[in-house]
Amino acid sequence: MNEERAWVDEQWNNVQILYKVRSILYENRSEFQHTQIVDSYQYGRMLLLDGFVQTTEKDEFIYHEMMVHVPMLSHPNPEKVLIIGGGDGGILREVLRYGSVGGVTMVEIDSKVIDLCQEYLPMISAGAFNDKRTNLVIDDGAEFVKETKDQFDVIIVDSPDPIGPARVLFSKSFYLTLHDIMTNHGILARQTGSLHLQVDEQKEAYDLLTGIYSYTEPFVFAVPTYVGGFFSAMFSSDSINPLDIGISALEDRVVGNRLETKYYHPGIHVGAFHVPRFLKERLICQ
Repeated sequence: MNEERAWVDEQWNNVQILYKVRSILYENRSEFQHTQIVDSYQYGRMLLLDGFVQTTEKDEFIYHEMMVHVPMLSHPNPEKVLIIGGGDGGILREVLRYGSVGGVTMVEIDSKVIDLCQEYLPMISAGAFNDKRTNLVIDDGAEFVKETKDQFDVIIVDSPDPIGPARVLFSKSFYLTLHDIMTNHGILARQTGSLHLQVDEQKEAYDLLTGIYSYTEPFVFAVPTYVGGFFSAMFSSDSINPLDIGISALEDRVVGNRLETKYYHPGIHVGAFHVPRFLKERLICQ
């Protein structure tokens, strides 16, 4: 278990990424998925689910900051937040930086992932699971949203790729239900994968969300350890157009929330919605 070796992320048939690792810290199969935590030379500790890299000690802040601060700072006063997935706790950590937030409900199907990340990757959650505002629910996200009576200002879907237990989190019925449990100024953010390797997923998500919300726009950012490098997400709302939010307003909100970030800043926020031409053409083509 502790010998030095190379580790392969084999998510794609024609692309493989090889990581040199010091040791395998944990490996087992839960009821839902095969979970591994390895200690790599270049990226520190890494969480893998079913053989795919989910997060790493070195670059996790990029994904978590962009998935949180883009929707949170676009909302005038986010108070109640729902996170679907996010077992490593990075999304939760960033949401809890907002003083306006009175409660965060996080729904994760696999409690083992949470336990392991707190044991082996505690720097990612940074104590967020112990915050009194955190309401941790171990459940299927799709089942939870059908039953909840709460309404949320911001919903962040931090799901893995559409395989295994996460498949239902990509269905139209799931997003119709999310729409029903959002407040009037509610915002949804969901990841849509590699810009170059998950082309169908982005088109399907865009078509689905534009059929439900008044505004849906893609935004992009770079995550070195996600295969393909260039990553995408969707922003959806019935009342907030992300393209109308300027740098000045975002700067005021950053100061008001006393945010200190490593990747995110208002310029990157605005720039993230100026997506490559090929992506825009891909999404709007019939």
